[in-house]
Amino acid sequence: MGMKTGAHIVWDWNGTLFHDIDAIIGATNAAFAELGLEPLTLEKYRELYCVPVPKFYERLMGRLPTEAEWELMDDIFHRYYAEHRVTCGLTVGAEELLAGWRSAGRSQSILSMYVHEELVPLVRGFGIEPHFIRVDGRTGPSGGSKAEHMVRHLGSLSGVDPERTVVIGDAADDAVAALHVGARAVLYTGGSHSRASLEAVGVPVVDTLEEAVEEAERLAA
Repeated sequence: MGMKTGAHIVWDWNGTLFHDIDAIIGATNAAFAELGLEPLTLEKYRELYCVPVPKFYERLMGRLPTEAEWELMDDIFHRYYAEHRVTCGLTVGAEELLAGWRSAGRSQSILSMYVHEELVPLVRGFGIEPHFIRVDGRTGPSGGSKAEHMVRHLGSLSGVDPERTVVIGDAADDAVAALHVGARAVLYTGGSHSRASLEAVGVPVVDTLEEAVEEAERLAA
């Protein structure tokens, strides 16, 4: 099923293909409220957000959360998010871009830190699963880095060359994961990070997925 030559895109899901930033902010603030923390605006969230997520909480609390606090906040976040993601849709233009990349004879896949068992039916529900040669969500505990998952993901893709692979995501961690396996990265401003924090990573930063795909085509040439 995989194409043996040509450019490959590894798409991030949350905040990139799936426009869910409002649900994420709401879930984050629901988790914060449990510990008596002040709610965040979108701008403040983007300014402070980082992975691993416990480090993000440290920036807000002035200390790392205890294991019990982390488990509590993580559980509340995921419960709230699951309730509110149903109001979210694909990012503008995503379906057309996915179809166009595939019809040009190029391959693409999804690697997300969202739970695998929940990711797959969500992707399938939007009718876009056939565009991908593989869809991988997170297995194991939350809170880690994407780099280790990227190693396994690319290793499972037959005939995909890391040097002609471009990761498109909305977080600095997407670029770190790409560099870890020898791939390129393009970062999109519509998700969890501010433009300033993305630009500090040193890879191309764009404001639309259309620009991201154009940049991926150039980088993988």
